[in-house]
This record gives sequence, structure tokens and C-alpha cells, in this order.
Amino acid sequence: MSFRRCWLPAVMTLLLVGPAFGAKKNVVLFVTDDQSPDAGCYGNSVIKTPNLDLLAAGSTRFDRAFCTTASCSASRSVILTGIFNHANAQYGHEHTYHHFRTYDRIRSLPVLMAAAGYQTIRVGKFHVGPEPVYHFETALKASSRNPVQMAERVRTTLRERSDDRPFFLFFCTSDPHRGGGKASELPHGPDRFGNPRPGQKVAGVTEVRYDPKDVIVPPFLPDTPACRAELAQYYQSVSRIDQGLGVLMQVLKDADVFEDTLFIYTSDHGMAFPGAKTNVYEPAMRVPFVVRNPYEKGAVSVSQAMISFVDLTPTILNFAGALPAKRPFHGRSFLPTLGEANPKDWNEVYASHTFHEITMYYPMRVVRTDRYKLIWNIAHGLPYPFASDLWAAPTWQGVFKQGPDALYGKRTVKDYIHRAKFELYDLKSDPDEINNLADDSRHAETLALLKKKLQKFQKRTSDPWELKWRYE
Repeated sequence: MSFRRCWLPAVMTLLLVGPAFGAKKNVVLFVTDDQSPDAGCYGNSVIKTPNLDLLAAGSTRFDRAFCTTASCSASRSVILTGIFNHANAQYGHEHTYHHFRTYDRIRSLPVLMAAAGYQTIRVGKFHVGPEPVYHFETALKASSRNPVQMAERVRTTLRERSDDRPFFLFFCTSDPHRGGGKASELPHGPDRFGNPRPGQKVAGVTEVRYDPKDVIVPPFLPDTPACRAELAQYYQSVSRIDQGLGVLMQVLKDADVFEDTLFIYTSDHGMAFPGAKTNVYEPAMRVPFVVRNPYEKGAVSVSQAMISFVDLTPTILNFAGALPAKRPFHGRSFLPTLGEANPKDWNEVYASHTFHEITMYYPMRVVRTDRYKLIWNIAHGLPYPFASDLWAAPTWQGVFKQGPDALYGKRTVKDYIHRAKFELYDLKSDPDEINNLADDSRHAETLALLKKKLQKFQKRTSDPWELKWRYE
């Protein structure tokens, strides 16, 4: 679909479902760190997320929401610009020696919201740069591993604010991100997922602990004691987020602004396990995504629209009535979809991954339709590189040490590390993306069509790697 044509529905939304005249039009964007759609409202019967479930009950839950790259800084840059990271230059991690930076010329979501008269506030993890490109007026101090404390800082800020401007709050936890190091190196501190050791606690949080035998092991992971133990830790971290979410929602209600606030809950990408994070397989790209627009009275409870993180910035600006005259975004507003379970022309997304850490060069480009998914592994001659924390993960090491033919989930170790140039999957018959159809003559027409879509996408979004089609 042409990016020009996609803006007409967005503009019409201001008239049809936009905020009432004179309303405050506040926005909360709640972003967790490395969380898959693991919650009660997404069908997980074990994990305890009562507050997210409550939010989802009065909102639209998107079952097909996707990040564009499963790497923290790169993904957050897309969330806050509406531009794929191959075009905004945040190719990978922002911090320390990685030093990837967004182009100085780009005007990000907080900058555009401030220009539209919003007070911009952030709390928790930031992880993009440079700061002037992503400038927030107020940066609250709180532990990003304590969502309850983060929410209480917001309470104080809302109580003490003296102007009548609407606010845009960027609320970002570091949970349930996996930390580095071996368990033996952390005898008295938190575990890999930020959880306190037994007998310790996170201030204001009642820890919810899980028995490894009860967790649900997704098909892409091995059902081993090591994996179950790590999933139990991951669940515990997600439940801590949920307590912070509950406090934040109550803070907004106590401040009498909840009914004037667009509330979006998501994560930067899927869980921090090999097979998800840093990949472009479904466990990496699919994210929880719950949207509560208080001004959309006909919102559906579940949407099958395929939305992407490039859609977030234009959607929020659309809600705020602040879409700029010149729109550089690669996405479009999804506000018009909130009233439809299966909206037309929302059945295709793209992904673009280049780096995670500076040492992890492995560019991948993806087109995903309702049924098919094509992955172009541009550096397919290289072994697939591991993030340092994922390489050290007991879940991976326990299988890797068994040899190249050992199964990690449904994929062998050697197939995970050594990938084909093109991977084509029929997601209807093969949702786990195991049977690569790229060399199957029966799917030659589908492969050619998706290759053409991918190249057009790269040209449209100024992807430097589009040159690879012509000279390699």
C-alpha cells in the first residue's frame, strides 16, 4: 500500500474517533523489556498478570502486533520515530562502545509532542541516543527494575505539576530483561531476570514465584530443567511488571486523568531466549499489544490487524491532533482499526534487523503476510552471532553442549547457527517456521512475489542494503 494513501484514514480518525474538543488527550506508552505475549489475556493460564488482564478487558488487544527488530535500542528508536532503524541509523545498541546513534536531523515522538504543547515525561529505561533527538522535558529518577517505584514517581509528578498541558508519559521497565553473568557470579544479588533472591525483596513489590514444573514451554524452546528454571524466573519478572502497571493505572485514576488518557502497553520485542531475541522468527517479532482509547466507544476487544512498531508514532500523533504536515514515517495510524476485528489492508508487515551488539553483524530483512513469511539473511555466509547473555544462557548451553544435531526446540543446533540465504515459511501449515520452502519449486511463484515486495519495501524506506540485490 502507498504511504500516501494510508494517511486519509488517519486524518479522518481525528473527526471520527479522536478526542473530544477541550479534552486533555494524555498519552501513556508503557514499554516492557523483552516480553513475549505471555499474560492471562493472551491465553497463558499459569502466569499471573491480573492488572494487564484488567486493562485488556476494557481495551483492544492486538493478537498480531510486531516489532521491526528484536534488539533493545534499535527497536526503541523505531517506536519513538516511526522510521525503520536502517533509515534512522540506530542500527544497534546505543550504550558504551556499541555507540549507535540516530541521525541528528530526525524529529522524534517526544520532540513532536512537545512542539504540540505536551509535557513530555519519561521514567525507567531509555537506551536511545543522542539525547537531543529524543529529548523529554522531565526524566524521573527510579529503578527501572522496580515498576512500583516508577509508578509512585509518576504519582508525585502528577500531584505536583502546575500547568494545564496534556502529558505524554514514556514508562519503560527493565523487566523482564535477561542480565549477563553466571549464576555462581550472582550469589547474593538478583538472578538473571532481575528477581531478588529468596529472603530479599524489591521495595513495594510482593514477589510472585513460580514452580518450574508449572511453566508453559513454547515450541521454539527445549523442554529441559534449565529452560523451565529460566522461564520461572522470567514469569516472576513479568508479574513484577504487572504490579507496577496496576499501581500506575490507579495513579492515573487518583489524578482523575485515566479517562482522558490513551494507554498503550507493549514490549520492545520478544523474550530474551535464543530463538526469540535478536532473531526475526515469530517468537522475536510478536509482542503483547493492548490499547485503551477512552474516546473510542465502539472498540473491539480483539483485533486481528497486523500492526508494526513503525505505526506507533503516527498513531500517537494522530490521537494528539499533532500529525506534522510533512510525514516522514514509515507507518500509519492504527486508530481506525480499533472499531474493527478484521480491518481491510492491515495484513502485511516488514522487519529489518542489522546489529544487536556491535560485534553482531547479521542483517536480515523480512516480509510477513497473513500466510507467508520471507526472511532474507543478507550475511548468510556467516555463522549466526549470539548476544553475550543469550550465548551464556543455561537454556542454550545445555543443548549446545550435546552437539550440532541436538534439538533446540524443533530446530537443530547447526540449523540455528547456519542459515540459508532465503527462508520461506507457510505460517498456516508451519507456524514454528521449521520447513524452509525457498528451494521448493512448488513455491517458486510465492518466493518471487515476496522477494519483489521486499525489494520495493527497501527502496521505499531508503534501506542501504537494497544495493545487495544488484551487486551481490
